Amino acid sequence: MSIASERPLMSAKNVRTSAAAWLERRVAGDWSEHDQAELDAWLAQSPLHMTAYLRVDAAWNRTQRLAVLHRPASDVAARNGWMFPLMLKVAAGFAALAVLGFVATNYLQRPQERTYSTPLGGRETVAFSDGTRIELNTNTVLRTRMTAAERTVWIERGEAFFRVKHDAAHPFIVIAGNRRVTDLGTAFLVRRDTGRLEVAVMQGRVRFEAPSAQSASVTALLTPGDVATATAGTMLVTRRADTALAHELGWRRGMLILDDVSLADAVQEFNRYNREKLAVADAVSDMRIGGTFRTSDVQLFARVVQDVLGLHVRNRGTDTVISR
Repeated sequence: MSIASERPLMSAKNVRTSAAAWLERRVAGDWSEHDQAELDAWLAQSPLHMTAYLRVDAAWNRTQRLAVLHRPASDVAARNGWMFPLMLKVAAGFAALAVLGFVATNYLQRPQERTYSTPLGGRETVAFSDGTRIELNTNTVLRTRMTAAERTVWIERGEAFFRVKHDAAHPFIVIAGNRRVTDLGTAFLVRRDTGRLEVAVMQGRVRFEAPSAQSASVTALLTPGDVATATAGTMLVTRRADTALAHELGWRRGMLILDDVSLADAVQEFNRYNREKLAVADAVSDMRIGGTFRTSDVQLFARVVQDVLGLHVRNRGTDTVISR
């Protein structure tokens, strides 16, 4: 699912001016269905438009009430023939707008939280109006809260690649359990498995904070090529080559790139994407393998293991077992 970027909003002054112009057109008496459709479209562009229109309307209503109270009775009676129907229509329209305004106001005040998830083997890209993009890998769940004051993401499980539009006044924060990643203008990868969190930086910098067994927390400033791995009470920062980081992002193209990894690690990676599971016997789990595979092509991987490594592959129920 992608969220389309909003068009740049007008300044507050311009919004108020436009709202006043719309109200002036509406009460002029020659309002058409086409005019109403144009107004509806303008109101739908932003909750700010709705808010400005309601404020202008409220001020106009107060003015009209005061004018009627101070006008001579004979003048009021003479003008009732055309004024009352118009006022009735306007009041009805404003009543409906007031309901929408109430909804819009509550919408603006409520934290904008959303949950995104991908199925096993699925991928999804989420784009935000500030220019930030998040790509979700297989079996991933994350929540976002994007408001004018904060940009926070909670990753519950899985893996996501973040390309953040930096804004020092509104930091972008990723929270995984009791660990926190703060963007300092960057592109980075976060993977959360059971009992383990990995953060890899491709561009820019991030600040990674994690609890420690020796102190309340430890903080690391990560730069391109840095990979922080946190487990219960520990955090380790290592360096990886650009090619290794690029291989980690192969899933963005639906590919699994194995670069001289153990069979146990290769099997674990395939199992992240597929319902058809692989299992490897302990006797051969340390054997090394390399190659590029589609994340869904378990059978091709099994044939390569059989033909290249000379291992035995057999089906056992829903699993494919690799052994000597």
